[in-house]
This record gives sequence, C-alpha cells and structure tokens, in this order.
Amino acid sequence: MLSADLPSDPERERLLADRAAWLRYGPYLSERAWGTVREDYSADGDAWAYFPHEQARSRAYRWSEDGLGGICDDHQFLCLGFVFWNGRDPICKERIFGLTNAEGNHGEDAKEHWWYEDSTPTHSYLRWRYVYPTRAFPYDALVEGNGQRSRLDPELELEDTGVLAEHRYFDIVAEYAKATPDDLCIRLVVTNRSPDPEILHMLLSLWARNVWSWGIDDPRSAKPELYLGTGPRIVADHAVLGLRNLVGSGNPSLLFCENETNTERIYGEPGSTPYPKDGIADHVISGAPTVNPAARGTKAALWYRLELGAGEEAVIDLRYAPGAGTAGKGGAAGLTDDGGVGTAGGVGADFSDVLAARRSEADQFYAPLLGHLAPERALVARAAFAGMLWSKQLYHYNVERWLQGDPAGPVPPASRWSGRNSRWRHVDNFDIISMPDKWEYPWYAAWDLCFHCMVLARVDPVLAKDQLVLMCREWYMHPNGQMPAYEWEFSDVNPPVQAWAALEVFRIDGSTDYEFLERIFHKLLLNFTWWVNREDLEGNNVFQGGFLGLDNIGPFDRDTISPEDGHVEQSDATAWMAMYCLNMLEIALTLAEHDLTYEDMATKFLEHFAYIAAAMQAQGLWDETDGFYYDVLHRPDGERVPLRVRSMLGLLPLCAVTVLRHSALVRLPEFAQRLRWFVDNKPEYADVIGHCQTTGEGHARLLSVVSPERLIRILGTMLDETELLSSYGLRSVAASHREHPFTVELGGVTATLDYEPGESRSGLFGGNSNWRGPIWFPVNYLVIGALKKFSTYFGEGLRVALPSGSAMGLPLAAVADELSERLIGLFLAGQDGRVPAFGSSRLFASEPGWAERPLFFEYFHGDTGAGLGASHQTGWTGLVAELIIRRR
Repeated sequence: MLSADLPSDPERERLLADRAAWLRYGPYLSERAWGTVREDYSADGDAWAYFPHEQARSRAYRWSEDGLGGICDDHQFLCLGFVFWNGRDPICKERIFGLTNAEGNHGEDAKEHWWYEDSTPTHSYLRWRYVYPTRAFPYDALVEGNGQRSRLDPELELEDTGVLAEHRYFDIVAEYAKATPDDLCIRLVVTNRSPDPEILHMLLSLWARNVWSWGIDDPRSAKPELYLGTGPRIVADHAVLGLRNLVGSGNPSLLFCENETNTERIYGEPGSTPYPKDGIADHVISGAPTVNPAARGTKAALWYRLELGAGEEAVIDLRYAPGAGTAGKGGAAGLTDDGGVGTAGGVGADFSDVLAARRSEADQFYAPLLGHLAPERALVARAAFAGMLWSKQLYHYNVERWLQGDPAGPVPPASRWSGRNSRWRHVDNFDIISMPDKWEYPWYAAWDLCFHCMVLARVDPVLAKDQLVLMCREWYMHPNGQMPAYEWEFSDVNPPVQAWAALEVFRIDGSTDYEFLERIFHKLLLNFTWWVNREDLEGNNVFQGGFLGLDNIGPFDRDTISPEDGHVEQSDATAWMAMYCLNMLEIALTLAEHDLTYEDMATKFLEHFAYIAAAMQAQGLWDETDGFYYDVLHRPDGERVPLRVRSMLGLLPLCAVTVLRHSALVRLPEFAQRLRWFVDNKPEYADVIGHCQTTGEGHARLLSVVSPERLIRILGTMLDETELLSSYGLRSVAASHREHPFTVELGGVTATLDYEPGESRSGLFGGNSNWRGPIWFPVNYLVIGALKKFSTYFGEGLRVALPSGSAMGLPLAAVADELSERLIGLFLAGQDGRVPAFGSSRLFASEPGWAERPLFFEYFHGDTGAGLGASHQTGWTGLVAELIIRRR
C-alpha cells in the first residue's frame, strides 16, 4: 500500500484512487482459445481435435477470443491484437502456434518465441516482444517432426528447423501506455535482424467478440459495428462501450470483414456473409474479394506494408481512444475531439510524452521492490511480475449453457450431461482471473492460483485477495464445498492450499486486513468440511485425495485405482490436511485477537490437527527403518504395502508446522488453557503438540507432524545430492531411483517408478508434465517456508549438513536460503556464461540480448536445470520473484 513517508508514486496512487477505471482495459486476451474445453461441443470430449489451430482463423469463438500481444476491455466486448505476414507463410500470423496434446511427443507445446517484458498493476504501461521468422513458418515440419519422435526423444523446437538461422527474423516490440484509463497509446517497433532486405505486412486488428450469433436474449448481445471514419480511422460503435477509435501513424489501408465463421471453409456450406472471420487475411495473402467494400463489419484492421533493409527499424504509432461522435457512418465528416486524437490520421501531439511518462512511472513503481537488487536479479524479478500481470485473462464459461447448447446452435450430444464438468452446473464464470499460462493453460487452476497470489500480493495485494476470495464464491465453489480444480475436470482434487495462501497474502500486505481474513475463513470452513467428509474414507484421519495436482509422481494413477486393488492412504493428502488444519488454526488465532469468539475455532483446529498428525504415525505412513514418509497401499485382504518411493510426497509432511508464541498464548488465555488441558489429558498426542522450549519471549510451542528427531532424518535424505538435492533445488523424486526403480503389483500388472529428470516417458496425465524427478517451484517454495518456520523455533540450536555427509553444519534458516539461491540460480548466468534454464539452446546462448530475456518454465530438469514444459508458466515459477525479494 502507499505509505505516507514515500514520495509520490503515480501507479500506486492509481491503485488506491481509481483502480476500477484504470483496470478497465488490460491484456485480458488469451494467447489461445482453440482447443479449450469451453469451445468443445464434441461427443467424445476431445477438445484439441474438435477445435484445432487450423480452424481458429476461420471459426468464430463462442466463449472468448485470442490474439497476439492483445488487449481488451474487462468484458472483452472489443479486442485489439497484432497480425503479421512475411509474404511467405500460407496463413497470417494471428496467434501463437503450438502442438496439441496428441501431436507433441511430450504433450501440448507452444512453438514460438515471445516475452512479456513489463507491466504495471493497472496496465498503465505494458511491453511485449515477439520474434517472427522472415522465412516461411515451418508449421508442417514441426507437426511432422514431433510426430516422428517418441517420448524418449527431445522435442523438435522452432530453432531446430533452421528457420531462425543467420538471424532471419523480425524482432517486434509493442508498448502500451494509457493517457487516461480509456485512452491507449500503442507503439510498435519492428527491427529486421536478417542480413537481407525483407517485407513485413503488419495488421493492427480490432474486432468485436461474437456475442450475437448464439441466440441469447441479452441487451449486451446486440451486434456492434466497426466502420471507416475520417483520418482514416476505424470507428467502433458499441452499445456498452460507446464510440471508440483506432487510428495509426502513416498511411495504412483499412480493411473490414465480419467476426463470423467461414462456414464454406469449415463445413462446406454457404455462409451468412461473403466477408467472414478470415476475410482480411485471405485478402492480404491472395487479394481475395473477402473484405467489405462498404468498409464496415465487426472485424477491421489497419494494414501496413513495411520494406526493411538489413538491420533496419520501423516505428508505427497507434491510438485507441474514445470517440465523441461522427456525422454519418461512412466517413464523410470529421470526428469531434476525442481526447488527444484530434488531427486526421494523427495519434496526438502528446503521444511520445505519454509513453515516456508511463515508462518512467513503471520504473518508479518497481524501484522500492527491486531498486536495491543486483541488475540481473532485478531483471528476472521484474519479468516474473510482468508475466504474472500479463497472464490475467477474462474467463468466460457458463457450464449450464455449455451443456444445454445455445438456442441458435445444434443440440449437444446427450452424453455431455454425464460427462466432463456435468456435476458443476452452477458454475457461471465471467471474471478477470490470473491464469497459469496464456497459451498452455488459458484457464484458471485453483491451487496454481494460490501461488500466483504470493507474487501478485507484492505489487497489487487487493488483486491477490480478490482472487483468493473469488474461488470461494458461490459461482465457483460447489454447494458441497469442493473447489473447482481446472477446466479439464473441475472435480479433480487439488491440494488445499487456500488457507496457507490467505495467510501469506495477509502478511505480505501488512497483517492489517482482518476483514479479508475473516471473509475467506468462513468460506474455507465449507471446503474443509468437504475434505473431511469426502476424502477420509475410513474415518481414521488419514486421507486419500487421489490426483492432488502432482500428476504422475506415484508408480500408478492414484485417482483411478480400482476398489478391487485396494486404496492408497496418501502421505501428501494427509500432510496437506494437517497443514490445512494449522493454517486455519493460525487464521483463527489471528482473528481471535480482535474477536474472542474465534478462540473456539482455534481449539477445534488444534485438536483436529493433533488427530491427523498422530494418525500419520499410527497408520504406518512413517517408515522408521528408512526415516521417511511413504504412501501406503491397502489391499482388500488387509495387507499394507508401503510404496517406498523417496519423493516430494515424503517431504510434504514438513509443511504441516507452526509455532505458537508465548505472547500469543498470553493474549488468548482460554485457548492457552485448552491447549494445556489437551497436552495433560491426551498424552498420546504429545509428539505433535508437546514440543516446547524456552525462547527469549518465554515458552514457544512447536506444532508439527514431524518431530525434531524425524526432522533430522528427513533432512538427511532431502539434502543428499544422490537423493533429492539438486544443484538447482529439490527434485520431486530421488535420483537414487535411477539405479533402483520401485515396482509394485497392481491388478496383475507391475507398476514401476524410476528417476526421470526431464520430460515424462509415459502418457500418464497426457505426458506433458512430469513429477518423477524434475524440479518444481511450488513444492520447493513450500518446503523452504517450512524450514523457515522450524528455524523460528530451533534458531541456531539445530544444524544440519548441507549437503548431507559434508562437514558443513548450517542452521535451518541458512538451509532455506541456500535452497532459495539454487532456485534463483536457474535464471542467472553461471560461470560458463550460460543460464541453466535455457538448457542447450543455441539461440539463447548466441543471439544478442536473448540470454537477458527470462522464460518461466513449468518445471526444470533435475540434473541440468534446463527448463521444461510450458515456457511461460509464471503461474508458479514466477515465485522466483518472491524468493529474490525475500533474499534481499
């Protein structure tokens, strides 16, 4: 928040004074709307095949739009994005290209290079960069090449095709700067990096989301109109937004068509218009008569043809601003003043001043957070913030409407009513939400979002709190209390980290917003009850959970195990619930200091935690011989089979920890009395709430699933470089399983798990992610936080070897710092000058400036640190910004 002792900060003042207005326009346009569940109306639920990339240019979307580097209003009524054509491609470049889950040898995979370089929280300033080959884009080569590779092979990337060799690409940078909340100045700088002269066609596209073709009776579904204004300029006349103008520098041509499906191309049937969605692109490429000569429609573009010599740069300025009126739709008369876009064809005399001011204000905003850091660390953190803020998207999905189909459309197959998401008919989502990734994950994921909020809270705590509360609202949370997991299957069970996230955001924001904490606490009570009633099958306080977001970390899919084979009591599910109890306990104690009625709730969660923690030992999840926690398979005949896999599952019990300060107990005497009674009268739970020592402020009490003795043993395995400790953080599965795979008989089949440090070698969970060895930020971050909590209890009194077997004994706080440094090191150049996350990429090692453009991969190779999976997954890899800030 803006402090009185800080100098004036325009961006922070916007957040405080008029945030809703300044957030009306932002980068809320996805990089991919095709291949999503929302757009899938098939009988078999194959979303990738039902709406593939090759149809996206010709087929109107039902629920949301996509585009390159685009922006839109917060209802996505009108969208603005960039379109490029190098004169050689078979199609215009309107969206990021990538492989579907079936096409990629490791699942879905974007095959282009782009970066979100900067953003302020209100998007008063944005910067985006894109690399577009001057040669023909190798669409077919990428599909065919990856199709010929097995899961044991590396992926075929764009640079492997040779299309970018000899610097043969356009380097395109777009900047957005808001003069006012509704008035946007946009500058595109295009540099031809090629050694030869090249031609680039640039189309600055403005279009209306199609809300009129579905037969919905809603005043907001009125069809808007885009037409030619004087200047020339594109004028958009929208029932809600009013008149808006898009004008560009220079002398572009203006083209118009309709955002309607090209039914002849897609279905072989005559369409409603000769100027369909792909009309502008077809006209640019082949001169087809598919643009409206009357210069009107629902999609339009400013068309520039740039001839650039080797190394030459071109600049195009645009203004997207409100209009005050016209004399006739056709452009005979001029426009009245529209806030700076006054002269015909001009972008306003204040354009450059606005751009310079917003750039400076962005630097000023980030200075208190990052100004004291080494430049290379500040660059990584700021890019992480930018990626997170750019990944806010409009999410639109009404499940009931999706199941029923639209009045103007065909009736969906009956199988949908018992298929995907059919239990979630109450879901009616239409909100700006932080997404994990704008291409690979253009939908929210409930547990991912909790990690996003750690980073967002540093720059916009109101947003972070609103996002956490949103997932608990009645149009998201199921009436039974379950959180929706993610679009592909809302019913999947993700780790219950919402209470942890709420506490962290509360603290980052200054520990003063008790109204937020109280509001989310009551909602989380519903979710906690759902967990207890749904996932504790035998009523013994040991939980199953199933999937829990860790994909293929087990030897088999825990979510689909047959009852004939038994069930798995999960170390991670039970640890998550113990952690959930302690997080709710902490929230209750915090609220109790302002409202004593919450003392009762604190007692309830204290006792529930004790029962769960004790059950983890009683039910055999702790293996005394190995000194580690394992899942246990319960066969129908009563046999218990420990699944002896040294993995992140065995570390998660560390996260169920908190320290009760003596000062807090003094302020809450009734809770303290109940605590003493519980310890005195239920000695069987002494191991989990009986740890007590004298500190500088009196007696502190450690509440932990893991006893001090077990903590030391677990850390011995965790910090062993032949087991879980990598040079770049903690592996998800121990490296020792490379030589010693784990096997178990299940349903007459032998299930095997070994160490896979890179991409998954199986199709389990689609094969696009892997928890059998790589390094993942979210769980590393949780373990680091747990070590910090243990450190507040033990201080310098407990030291462990790092790495195990060495003579170096470090206190736990120093161990946490070292793990943080290893994770941060993924993004920093090492002694060899290479950034580990970029792996063996020649481009990032040799192209000028590329090594200083961070990418935020979904996970990282357990041995080399090379980035894997989604390449723009700031969703949780953006946590590196929080680690960098905390290390200061």
